[in-house]
Amino acid sequence: MAYGRGGNMGAGNMQNLMKQAQKMQEEMQATEKLLDEWEIVGTAGGEAVVVYMNAKKKIDGIEIDKEVIDPEDAEMLEDLVLAAILDGYKKADAVYEEKMGKFGGLGGGVL
Repeated sequence: MAYGRGGNMGAGNMQNLMKQAQKMQEEMQATEKLLDEWEIVGTAGGEAVVVYMNAKKKIDGIEIDKEVIDPEDAEMLEDLVLAAILDGYKKADAVYEEKMGKFGGLGGGVL
């Protein structure tokens, strides 16, 4: 970094840093919006259970094939729902890391 007299950073350099910070913030906000709108689909049981969420892991919907609804075996359905959610989370983590990784952890993180 270039320094002016007395060890102070030159005004031009400070302006450049401010412009870079502003640009990075704008890019981060655009990426955050993209992650809000990105559709992730988690599945389990050969798509017997499908979970829809965004790349920030906000679940928007769940579809369950009637064939896997057995009143005598609720635990199996619970396991399928959990597996589909975890599959979606794994995919969301990959998208989030790909899109936000360049910001070096500055973007709030996935819950």
